[in-house]
Amino acid sequence: MSGQIIIQQAGNAVVTDLGRFRGPRYGLPVNGALDQYSARAANILVANSDDAPLFELTALDFRMTATSDILIAVTGAPLSLTVGGRACPQWEPVSVRAGEAVSVRGINRGLRAYVSVHGSVDAPTLLGSCAPDTVVGFGLKLRDGTAVGTRRSVSPIRQPYFDMPLFRLAAERPHTGGRLRVDVTDGPDFAEFGDSAKLLFSSEYTVSPRSNHIGLRLGGELPERTSSGEVLSRGVPVGAIEVPSRQELLVLHRGRGVTAGYPVLAVATNLGLDVLAQARPGDAVYFVRTTVAEATAAYRRSMQQLETLRESVTTVFNLLGIGSAAHWQELPAAACG
Repeated sequence: MSGQIIIQQAGNAVVTDLGRFRGPRYGLPVNGALDQYSARAANILVANSDDAPLFELTALDFRMTATSDILIAVTGAPLSLTVGGRACPQWEPVSVRAGEAVSVRGINRGLRAYVSVHGSVDAPTLLGSCAPDTVVGFGLKLRDGTAVGTRRSVSPIRQPYFDMPLFRLAAERPHTGGRLRVDVTDGPDFAEFGDSAKLLFSSEYTVSPRSNHIGLRLGGELPERTSSGEVLSRGVPVGAIEVPSRQELLVLHRGRGVTAGYPVLAVATNLGLDVLAQARPGDAVYFVRTTVAEATAAYRRSMQQLETLRESVTTVFNLLGIGSAAHWQELPAAACG
């Protein structure tokens, strides 16, 4: 262990990764970062593997310090990031000196942010994942005073020529806030809703404050099932859009149980789930019908954007000797640019 991160203001934060993919076969939800794109990007920006443990912050302000020099990246919803009182950019690697306070304030036009640390952080695992699971009471929920081990130190870095900003990696930032578009494919019970199924694509829905990582509850004009037959409990995917009552839609997210007994009208795509991860109570959501082939192509384009980012990070970090035996340049102040 290289050092520790001391949590000074935890807000509503946990240590997580991309999810417990071995969990469903044992009846456990997959869980993991709700905005998978932002979590992957945060880790890529500090040269970690996509699935490395990182901090997921939900809605509330957050502050931490480290006992050693570290390199971090913050992605997700727009926010105010300061290091040692200096304003720093999101979606870029940022050097942090030992003892400097890292503060995240004013998460807005979105709900979740991700803080990654070069070399990652220590966290307990269950079935190969550190993702919290509220069903079994597992996971590392951060509290004021929590100490989290870091694995690698990176001395503060500045651009060696002309003192220019070091990192301008052009990470693609997803849209957050405003009217949110969510792509969906037809669910297994789509035909059972008859003509009323079209309401899903012609109506606007409002996110309920009762939403959480298990599912988003959405109010609005609801399609009605024409069949009266009982729906037996069965496996349901992450992203399933159910109509459990006449009051709301329910979009199952990554904390969902692996079985359910409500009709599934549609299924949100992977990218649609990332959008919903940033939906705040009161936000407007509209659904757009797509095909599995179109959804797959869009997801591949998204992953290619991240792969391009990874190539840029790898090139820059190799030149700087980050992660190698090379000596890092130490300067009087950490760079935020």
